[in-house]
Amino acid sequence: MNITVKIGNAGFQNPVTVASGTFGHSEKYYNLQEVKKLGAIIPKTVTLKAQEGNPPPRIAETPSGMLNAIGLENPGADRFIEDKLPALKKIGVPLVISILGHTDEEFRILAEKFNAVGGISALELNLSCPNLGKKVLVAQDPEATCRVVRLVKDISKYPVIAKLSPNVTDIVTIAKTAEEAGADALSLINTFSGMVIDIKTRKSVLGNVTGGLSGPAIRPMAVYMVYKTAKEVKIPIIAMGGIMTAEDALQYIIAGATMVAVGTANFINPQAPLDVLNGIKAYMKKNKIEDIKEIIGNILT
Repeated sequence: MNITVKIGNAGFQNPVTVASGTFGHSEKYYNLQEVKKLGAIIPKTVTLKAQEGNPPPRIAETPSGMLNAIGLENPGADRFIEDKLPALKKIGVPLVISILGHTDEEFRILAEKFNAVGGISALELNLSCPNLGKKVLVAQDPEATCRVVRLVKDISKYPVIAKLSPNVTDIVTIAKTAEEAGADALSLINTFSGMVIDIKTRKSVLGNVTGGLSGPAIRPMAVYMVYKTAKEVKIPIIAMGGIMTAEDALQYIIAGATMVAVGTANFINPQAPLDVLNGIKAYMKKNKIEDIKEIIGNILT
């Protein structure tokens, strides 16, 4: 069976990857031969300068999910390229590097830095950053999304993936804007904004007060957003949101996703991405599906 997929001019041996922020910088996974079976690895988001994470507590369990406010803790682009990237390259799995700039200029500099190092398959733009001068995220503003995607696309030698936020009125509007700006693919979705309060202390359980909700609780909403978006755009979608099993992943693929990213499940079962991959293969074999493309977006209505 053929389970290879493409994003722009980048090819992947299968459609399963890991969501940025849930695989760290993969240090603990380097010696696992199984990791080489993944379609791609997306390490934790890299910013131009080093950043510390949010104050603890950073994680709170919720019904069928997890609320997190880890923050963009990372060593900065130069340290990442020098200390982390060489070992990531040695794994032999395509790398999708997630970047976030706090200004348009930072996005430009980040793109140029990764252009210079090579050995990368694609850039994922984490657009869940504040839009300059406004109290919204870039991914919540069509104009800002267009501006940032176009800026990076104009200079990047890699395919550009726009990672969008579900915390919008209509994600299709933002998705179409990113496509028109030149994005080669979309990542859907990031976490939903949420909050948990300790009624004894009457304070938020998170040090950052609010956080992002992930896990099975958000999956039906995420599948719906992928379904809606896939009907309106022609570029591939990398889907994520509560994928715990192959059945979960297949829902996204049938809804229109080309690739799927396993996120929260990694914290429970590091084997989860491979379990998902094996389950997709088993489903295809059982249903005599010879090419994964036969079921991408093939929802019967």
